[in-house]
This record gives sequence, structure tokens and C-alpha cells, in this order.
Amino acid sequence: MLTDFGKHLTMRILIASILASFLTAMSFASDHGELIFLDDFERNESQEAKEELTNGWGSNSEKRANGNKQVDLKEGAMHITFHPSADHAVSVTHEAEFRDGAVQLRFMLPNKGDNLGLNFADLKCKEVHAGHLFLVRIYGHRIVLQDLKTGNMDLETRKARQAKTLTKEQKKVLEAKQTSLPHKLEPGQWYEALAQVQDDSLTISIDGQKVGSFTSPGIAHPTKRMLRLSVPSQAVVDDVKIWRAK
Repeated sequence: MLTDFGKHLTMRILIASILASFLTAMSFASDHGELIFLDDFERNESQEAKEELTNGWGSNSEKRANGNKQVDLKEGAMHITFHPSADHAVSVTHEAEFRDGAVQLRFMLPNKGDNLGLNFADLKCKEVHAGHLFLVRIYGHRIVLQDLKTGNMDLETRKARQAKTLTKEQKKVLEAKQTSLPHKLEPGQWYEALAQVQDDSLTISIDGQKVGSFTSPGIAHPTKRMLRLSVPSQAVVDDVKIWRAK
């Protein structure tokens, strides 16, 4: 049986432990900077016929999928499904203005072959097609980090790609604009991804473990203004957080 002193000591140890855990969590969160956006999707749509994303989200369904619903908020998450009539991958967008920062989200790829892209863009940048800057593409067996601004989406490069007139030298340059990182994921399982941007470096971590980094000039674009979640098949997304580095 504990004495009053023993009970007091035990309580002090417990409080100290809780405080230490709290401070550690706060320190981890502050490492990413200022939290500028958060969405846990714990809300219901008022109807099922049309997309009703709210909280600043938008999509390309009206323009690229004849208005058919491709994004559904249900079960506390955002379910994204490519519609057969669409002529482009589903693009779910949200403003996210920062120079350096981080994006974290929970995701699930329901089926083998599904993939999810985190596309960072600046529509005010006219040097590239549709403002594309750089990309994290998560597959079931690998993760691709790609500089789009000085790579595929550079206007002159894109024109040559479409005309199939790329030279060997240009193709070699484009190969250097991306890296592929082996990383196995299981279909139907939830994971947490963290994409961190600092200067010209892009780092991807899954479930708190660093998978790899990539350095390229396009990543250093001074203003990232939009996050696009790019889905050519299916993906489920939850708990999106965006930080701006202090």
C-alpha cells in the first residue's frame, strides 16, 4: 500500500511523463512551421448527386468528367474515383501558399495499380503548362519525385514531347528531372505521407520513416500556391495538413 509520499511521488512522475509527451508532440509539430490548413473531412454532404467538397476544395469534374461526381465525402474521408467519361485524371485542388513547407495526409490505395499524386502548382507561373511545379506520385511499389517546372511541363519541352521531336540530349535531361524510390504499400491499408519542401529539395516520408529525397531547381520555385491531389483511378484521403515554414 502506497504512503502519502509514495502517492505524491507517483503523481508527480505521471504528470512529468504527460508533460514530456505533450512537449515532444508540440516540438514535432512546430518543426514543420505554421499550420495554414487542416481538414479531417468529418462532415456530411447534403445530397449525393453532385460533389459538395466545401472547406476551400475544388475539382476538375465539371470540366473534365462532364459534371459527373468523382469526389465523395463519406465515412470521415475523401473518396476519389475516376469516372469512365473523364478525359483527365481527377484533380482535387486547394490553395496552399508557401515557399518552404510541408504537406501531410493519410491515404489508402484501394486496389493494386491505384496511385496518388501530390502535385504542387503555381497558376501564376506562365513558364509551365497549367502551373505544374513538381510532383510526388505514390504507387503501390514505388514513389516518384519529379521536377515538372524544369522538366516535362516546361512549355518548350512539353511542345517537343507532344510533337515527338525530343532529342537524345533532351531525353537525357528529362531523365535527371525525377527519381524513383522503391517502397511497397499494401492495397486497402491506411498510410500517412509527409512531403517536405525546403529550398530545392523535396523529401517524402511514409508512416514517419523517410523514403528518400530529390533535389532539382524547379522545387525551389519561390511560391507554391496550390496543392492538387491527382488520381487516375482510385484513392481515399484523410487528415490533410499543410504547413508554411517559419
